[in-house]
Amino acid sequence: QVQLVESGGGLVQAGDSLRLSCAASGGTFSTYTMGWFRQAPGKEREFVAAISWNGASSYYTESVKGRFTISRDNTKKTVFVQMNNLKPEDTAVYYCAAKIGPYILGAVTTSTRYAYWGQGTQVTVSS
Repeated sequence: QVQLVESGGGLVQAGDSLRLSCAASGGTFSTYTMGWFRQAPGKEREFVAAISWNGASSYYTESVKGRFTISRDNTKKTVFVQMNNLKPEDTAVYYCAAKIGPYILGAVTTSTRYAYWGQGTQVTVSS
């Protein structure tokens, strides 16, 4: 069983930066595609970013391109998302998730393809 624990959320002002972390235990982290999703109040959960098992490939939703960077450290079983120039519309609960199987661009944006989820961390960006 894989357990994922996010950290690093908080309350920041527009233009600030945050770095979220997601630590994994159990399973074989180094083989998983990892993703970040977010859910704002009253909205559906949406894809943010994904990274392949070795970090060689990554993909972002359009609204965060150029501002967010996903990375991973397989030796520490941790995935990160560096969020710069935060905007009020980035306010949401951020979840990390692990996908078993290959990194396939058409699949990494789909939440149902991920088998394991963390509990989420709140990010609030004030204007």
